[in-house]
Amino acid sequence: MASLEENFPRGGIQKKPTEGKTPNPKLERDNLFDVHHEEQSQKRKRSQSVQGKQKKFKADNIATAKDSVVNIEPLTIEALCEGMLLLGCIKEVSDYELVVSLPSGLSGFVPVTQISDAYSKLLSKEVAQGELLEDLNSLSDMYSPGMLVRCIVTSVEKSADGRRSIKLSIDPKKVNKGLNASALASGMLLSGFVSSVEDHGYLIDIGVSGTHAFLPRQKAQNYIKAVKRGQNLNCIIVEVKNEGRVVRLSVDRSEVATSLATERQNWTLSNLLPGLVVKARVQKVVPLGMKLSFLSSFTGIVDFMHMDPEKSMNYSPDQVVKACILSIHPTSKVVRLTLRQAFLCPGGSPNQLSNDRMGAVVEESTVKAFYKQFGAVFELDDGTLAFARLKHLSKTRKSFKPGAFKTGCKHKCRIIDYSLMDEMCIVSLKYQIIEARFLQYQDIHTGDVVQGKVFALKPIGMQVKVTDGIKGLVPSMHLADVILKQPEKKYNIGDEVRCRVLECNPAGRKLILTLKKSLIQSKLPVLSNYEDAKAGLITHGFVVCAREFGCIVKFYNDVKGLVPKNELSSEPISSPDKVFHEGQVVKVMVLKCEPQQERLLLSFRLSNKPAPEDKKEGTPKKKQEVKYQIGEMVDVKVLKKKDSGLEVSILEDEGNVIASIPTVHLSDFVATCKLLWHCLQEGDVLPRVMCLSDKGDHIILSRKSAVISAVQEEQIVRSFSEIQPGMLLTGYVRNVMPFGVFVEFPFGVTGLAPKSMSDKFVTDTKDHFVVGQTVIAKVMSIDEEKQRVLLNLKVSECSSGDSAAESFALLNQYFKEMKEIRNLLRRRGKSLHITTQGLCELVPGKELQLVVQDVKEDGSALFSGSCVTGLTVTATRYHLGDKNIVPGEKTKALVLHVDALTSKVYVSLREELLKQRRLTENSQHSAIVQHIAEDFAVVSLLDTGQLAAIPIASHFNDTFRFDSEKLKVGQTIIATLKVVKVNDHGVLLAVQDPAKKKVFVRVRNESETALEEILPAVKHSLSLGDTVTGTVKSVKPTHVTVAIDDKLTGSIHASRILDEVPIGSFPTYTLKAGQKVTARVIGGRDVNTHRWENMLIILLLGQCKGEIEGKVTAMLNLKEDSALKKLGLYNAGQTVTCFVKKYNILKNWLEVEVAPDIRGRVPHLLLSLNTKVLKHPEKSFKNGQAISATVTGTDVTETNLCLSLTGIQSLEQGTITVGMVTKVTPHVGLTIALPGGKTGKVSIFHLNDTYTENPLGDFKVGKIVRCCILSNENGKIQLSLRQSRLNPKSNSKVEDVEITCIKDVKKGQLVRGYVKSISPSGHSLPSSKQIRKPDEAPRLQVSMGFTWDEDMNAMDIPVLNQKEESSESEEEEDLQSKLKKQTKKEKELEKQKKEKELCKLEAALMDPSRQPQSADDFDRLVLSSPNSSILWLQYMAFHLQATEIEKARAVAERALKTICFREEQEKLNVWVALLNLENMYGTEETLMKVFERAVQYNEPLKVFQHLCDIYANSEKYKQAEELYHTMLKRFRQEKSVWLKYASFLLKQGQTEATHRLLERALKALPTKEHVDLISRFAQLEFRFGDPEHAKALFESTLSSYPKRTDIWSIYMDIMIKHGSQKEVRDIFERVIHLSLAPKKMKFFFKRYLDYEKKFGTAESVLAVKRAALEYVETKSSLADP
Repeated sequence: MASLEENFPRGGIQKKPTEGKTPNPKLERDNLFDVHHEEQSQKRKRSQSVQGKQKKFKADNIATAKDSVVNIEPLTIEALCEGMLLLGCIKEVSDYELVVSLPSGLSGFVPVTQISDAYSKLLSKEVAQGELLEDLNSLSDMYSPGMLVRCIVTSVEKSADGRRSIKLSIDPKKVNKGLNASALASGMLLSGFVSSVEDHGYLIDIGVSGTHAFLPRQKAQNYIKAVKRGQNLNCIIVEVKNEGRVVRLSVDRSEVATSLATERQNWTLSNLLPGLVVKARVQKVVPLGMKLSFLSSFTGIVDFMHMDPEKSMNYSPDQVVKACILSIHPTSKVVRLTLRQAFLCPGGSPNQLSNDRMGAVVEESTVKAFYKQFGAVFELDDGTLAFARLKHLSKTRKSFKPGAFKTGCKHKCRIIDYSLMDEMCIVSLKYQIIEARFLQYQDIHTGDVVQGKVFALKPIGMQVKVTDGIKGLVPSMHLADVILKQPEKKYNIGDEVRCRVLECNPAGRKLILTLKKSLIQSKLPVLSNYEDAKAGLITHGFVVCAREFGCIVKFYNDVKGLVPKNELSSEPISSPDKVFHEGQVVKVMVLKCEPQQERLLLSFRLSNKPAPEDKKEGTPKKKQEVKYQIGEMVDVKVLKKKDSGLEVSILEDEGNVIASIPTVHLSDFVATCKLLWHCLQEGDVLPRVMCLSDKGDHIILSRKSAVISAVQEEQIVRSFSEIQPGMLLTGYVRNVMPFGVFVEFPFGVTGLAPKSMSDKFVTDTKDHFVVGQTVIAKVMSIDEEKQRVLLNLKVSECSSGDSAAESFALLNQYFKEMKEIRNLLRRRGKSLHITTQGLCELVPGKELQLVVQDVKEDGSALFSGSCVTGLTVTATRYHLGDKNIVPGEKTKALVLHVDALTSKVYVSLREELLKQRRLTENSQHSAIVQHIAEDFAVVSLLDTGQLAAIPIASHFNDTFRFDSEKLKVGQTIIATLKVVKVNDHGVLLAVQDPAKKKVFVRVRNESETALEEILPAVKHSLSLGDTVTGTVKSVKPTHVTVAIDDKLTGSIHASRILDEVPIGSFPTYTLKAGQKVTARVIGGRDVNTHRWENMLIILLLGQCKGEIEGKVTAMLNLKEDSALKKLGLYNAGQTVTCFVKKYNILKNWLEVEVAPDIRGRVPHLLLSLNTKVLKHPEKSFKNGQAISATVTGTDVTETNLCLSLTGIQSLEQGTITVGMVTKVTPHVGLTIALPGGKTGKVSIFHLNDTYTENPLGDFKVGKIVRCCILSNENGKIQLSLRQSRLNPKSNSKVEDVEITCIKDVKKGQLVRGYVKSISPSGHSLPSSKQIRKPDEAPRLQVSMGFTWDEDMNAMDIPVLNQKEESSESEEEEDLQSKLKKQTKKEKELEKQKKEKELCKLEAALMDPSRQPQSADDFDRLVLSSPNSSILWLQYMAFHLQATEIEKARAVAERALKTICFREEQEKLNVWVALLNLENMYGTEETLMKVFERAVQYNEPLKVFQHLCDIYANSEKYKQAEELYHTMLKRFRQEKSVWLKYASFLLKQGQTEATHRLLERALKALPTKEHVDLISRFAQLEFRFGDPEHAKALFESTLSSYPKRTDIWSIYMDIMIKHGSQKEVRDIFERVIHLSLAPKKMKFFFKRYLDYEKKFGTAESVLAVKRAALEYVETKSSLADP
């Protein structure tokens, strides 16, 4: 390689070196300069070499110029390539890989499969055996951090996020691949692996093929205590024998440490290894590095980071130094070296960084050097060097300023890593890293609450990125407080999440997190080890297992304990797995702990001791005793401002209680929330804030006026049970999802408003609503079981109808809050961005004297003035009017709007806005829109020019408008004035005229009850017991609405109309609309709406005297008794009259009303004992119908009565009841749901009294059946569906009587059953049903003489004669008609006669030679072998003989449905038969229909080919030809199609057409198919066409491909059949003179000899033998030298 370098130098010209001297240093420097810039493209290098040739005389000057500016940069990842050799230091060791530190702060990894071949084989062996091998050591046993290793780069891969990972190998075969046996010399330092342990030493694998390296045991024992197989060793070659085939090694530490690579060892650039220590001579010292020459002819570079720090830059040219090779580039051969002392003694290890230094922040670090492509090197406060990569010098690339990194500049940085190979710290200047709470896994502690970002959703859980280098896993169980079935609906990639650390293992880089809110928000102590578990400690944990013995609860760091069954609750719990679920967060108390045994005993029964107080000092003490009620009003003081809201202290409790007000809860208006947050400062007092939730440790407050007024007016629901459909509730958006909006109400009730919640089409929910926004929702439906509420946010549904009043209320509230903000700023004296005076005095409508500052391109202008200091004052082009203004001009302007958040003031210069005139309230005016803010628009009245504010939204839910509906500046509208007095707002308050605005009119559904018929609030003087007269307004099935007067409405429930209610009657329909009625007040209810309280009077019809007079004396009380108290009045077994509301098809129950506020449900199976009623219950029960029911209890939510219309069912033995099939188990029976939630089983033998071939065929899931209870023991219910059980009195014949024990079986009795099991000794019959052969459908009626030991597979399936069978069935009918008349003796004789006949029939059926003679015979055959196409085709042929075409078609269709889909060929046979049938007996149309179907269900090519054959056989040549043309288009690439068509044409005598077809085929098919195609065409020509043309085809093919022995063989075979003897002999003579392989020649000679023996003479046989002998002699003479 060295000589190659001399002959072909890289770079400019060189002078001839004088003998005995080293090559010209200038040339070496030039070469170095060229190869150093590895980033340069090959093109650039070529162009440089060309320039070098053109300008020979200038080459020296160029080289000198290059030298003067050379900049030796550290190694970068871009410079790495596959095959590059590097010296590395092991940083981390895990089970499956080594993390290796590389020069310049790089790091790579060595997979476990890249250690060595021997180690990989052991691993494969362990995996194959599935058990641990004793002689396989783990990576941690063989390697330790700090060990130096030689590596080779196997790949540099780029990941999806743009990061590159370096994959390495330390396999000696790859690292030492440049070495061969002849190159080995004594003194060489090599690395190798212990491949095997022998008696006298160790065999070492040094990766050199053909070389055996041996380490004597006595030499190794002094230095290595225990040599392990696969261990990496640094060895010195002591002796080389047999030209390098045998090598003796030494691991003497002193020899290794002092080893030097010398010229004697014959190192070349192709086999030079990293880690070799050499003596080098300094060639040139440059500012940031050095060039060295070593081993006489090689040059290398040392970058700034690898100079000896003690000598620094005190090097001079020609100085001799010791250096260690760091890396060798495989193509450019650039060699990098290091002068650091730690690497100059092989076998040593670099210095480590102290643990306390990692993560330290250095206030002042000085820049020592800066590299454009790499980064900067710093000197830290302790004098050590550190470096930072480019990406760590600034937040982003754009913000990077190279000027800040000149030598001597000082910066604040943080140590983020340590590079072992550079003995330098790696630092970062990024602000977010310096301030980061966590930098590495060691910084994270169990129980820490961390912020992260979702970056992957996996089946095992969710991966969260905490920081760039720290990733954690949230297991599926910990994604929420409940188990999520579809986590992708809740979490999206990129979402910010707040987690708590469950477990952290820095060594294994493992971090387990939880997203359970209960755990994250818990203030109780974190239990992370058994030592901390003191008796009496109360903490939070989560259930991992609930069994009959109790619950296992897990805490942090995998600490877990047992809660025994008796400690689960104060009440006994029989089944803990039903009460507690996996993942449930629970509060537990420690009873006992044994840390050594890791045993922990817990209890859910907490003592009354208060929980331990927060350990943090300095924070105000949390309250323990006082608990704030939701809705309680408090005054608070701002303690701290956070991004999410305000932290406040409650003044009533002397500031000791801390609470929070989320930003979104500062106001009903989103824009005002942000403004108020900006304006408030620490120390400000906020009066009248409402407590929204108090969880003991976390109080949340709200300032939303709409929510506060709803709570104060009791227009809320305190629990799920209070919710009723039709209610209007005030709440706030909790979450916005693509499928809808979750709305939360005070007291924690949450509901979902689906995407169809708006009057307009919703594309994206985020366009309509934001989290925290105040809304009014209407309850549409509730699901008691799942505790879900479905809401509607349509303005048309949720508004009162008076849009003007509602929108004005919103506007008034907005300006009221703006006034509060002004007062707040006025009191303070200074705001955040603007002066108080400027903000408080600038109100809309105020005139200002301004100076024009600038006029922009879009026509808008900016102003300044003494009264608007610090504000941005702007006027749009529209508001400049007709005035042409220039900068510096003074002008008068009117304030339109002040945006305090952005410090912007919008003004207008239009003349018409400066008029003044008196106005009156509720007067209508034309107005022009002048400015549009977020919540309101400023308009100017057309006639007076005065400014007024109009609301943009007419309702809280009115959040989205199409562009056509939005107000535009300059638009004219009609406004109605509401406030005309001069006020602090500076504007009049008005509303847009509803007539000119689109108003959605609410459409009422018929199903809505009277509770939803809402009227404005009125005062009334009614009391309980008052008699009133009213008019029936509407009649609904369960209630009647009565108008008492113009303003009051009442409701009469169906139960309050008649004293005696006849069952089945409809009480409400006794009244008609418009009818006058007299009624008595028996109660009242308020209907919750927005801001108005509505009265609904509950009435009792005058004719109903059922109510006791004494009870109706108190005043009307709007607060009802709880539903629970009223339901308690009803006892199980009590009979009540109720009224049908509706049948719920989804839930399968009948909803009824017993009283106005008491509802009930009747489960499906308790509706009737009649199966016809149960099949269609919605037809049997009409809405409003009175029915009598029995109370069985209350439901799970205790809000509804559970009722029964069939009484209380007792499931005792012998009882007949109804049930529903829930499961059909083949060959076993049915599972049936019974009334009362029980289930029973029906055996296959109890389905019917008589045998059916498919006993379960009539039963489907959901079918209603009558059943008889056979037994009810230990909760297992056995049922029977036999008619003899259900109707015991009926005299119908029972063919197969029940056999319950052996005594029921009598001699001579015909027993029929199903095969239960098959064994060598016989079959087992479990019960009295017909015997069935396994896997086959036909029944076998076995005679008395049949032996069970007979081989079942040897039995052919017998077929009954059709006549015999039909006569038998007729006889059976006759027998049934005569049964009643026959005597007992006659019956016995009849039975014996019948049995004899059966024996005869079965004997006949057993005859295997019997042929099928009827359709029934065939049916039996196809049932026994359903997949046999032959039987089906015979069956079709049977029908075709009788010309029953339709029956044959039906058989074919049956066959296609019956044959298993896997039997493709069998199905195809039937399709072909059907095609034949249609071709012969059908029309062209029916044939095409069958053909199209056949193509869909089979491989199309086969179907086409079969139809072509059918056409050809039936002489329909025209159709066949058309079909072939279609095939050639569709299957161009199929060779078989071309050949089949050629065969068809030749049979028709169309030889010319065949020749043309061959040309087409050769164009269509790939070249590799041509030879075979021509051969096949030629064979067809021989058979059906012109033999001469066929010969020509063969001859032309063989002339092109003379060595194709297969073609020769075919040609011979055909010519032997069709040709003359002369022609055949000519072919043989040609073949035996070909130059083919001897094996092939032997074959042809043998064939020739066989031919001559058969057709020739003795002379011709001898001639062949002579020719063979000549061939052998020729070959042997050629083989001799």
